[in-house]
Amino acid sequence: MSGQLVREGYSGTGPGAITPDGCAVELYRRLPVKDEPDVIAAAVPAGASVLELGCGVGRVTGPLAERGFRVTAVDESPQMLEHVRGAVRTVCGPIESLDLGEERFDVVMLASFLVHAGDERVRDGLLRTCRRHVADGGVVLLQREGADYRLGLPKERTYPEGHTVRIVSAEPVGDGVDSVHVEYVFDDARWTQTFRSRELSKERFEACLAEAGLTVDRYLTDDGIWVRAVPV
Repeated sequence: MSGQLVREGYSGTGPGAITPDGCAVELYRRLPVKDEPDVIAAAVPAGASVLELGCGVGRVTGPLAERGFRVTAVDESPQMLEHVRGAVRTVCGPIESLDLGEERFDVVMLASFLVHAGDERVRDGLLRTCRRHVADGGVVLLQREGADYRLGLPKERTYPEGHTVRIVSAEPVGDGVDSVHVEYVFDDARWTQTFRSRELSKERFEACLAEAGLTVDRYLTDDGIWVRAVPV
């Protein structure tokens, strides 16, 4: 599968290639890996097969591969996939329409708050993709927004590496969807991203999972951001 969708309400600025959802390839090459590999490794069996949906440049892919996981990395941006290292293979195309036939994985991962897609049809497609590709007895790992993500804007955080991430605004555009504007500032470069995001309460999030044939097994982090779900 190949091709890139034009995604309404998504845009980005800054040096280098910008993907259809407003992500800057060079920005994501610079952003450091945080605790994602630790959270994931603690929640799944060692050496598991992993389907990573929305892998970007492979910031998490590489560390997982180094820990012995067998990762199939999926992204709709060929420019992002060019930088992925350590994956068993890469697959280029929209996540919501991914179909790898009879192939199933011990772990399916949907990070980067993708479950908050502004278009409900896209969100439901993402979750169906997770359900379709998880093995019997397997798990789906999801990353959702923290409770305070949209509160107190604008707000910013400067990281030890020296860059600043600033969530500038989250403006309602109708039907429960916000247009979120984020800035990333480095000493030598600046990027912006604007994207559409639908706020999901814990109850609505769990209802969306149920509609896709998944149920929460447990929340992996105290802030509720990382979730382990299992097929029903």
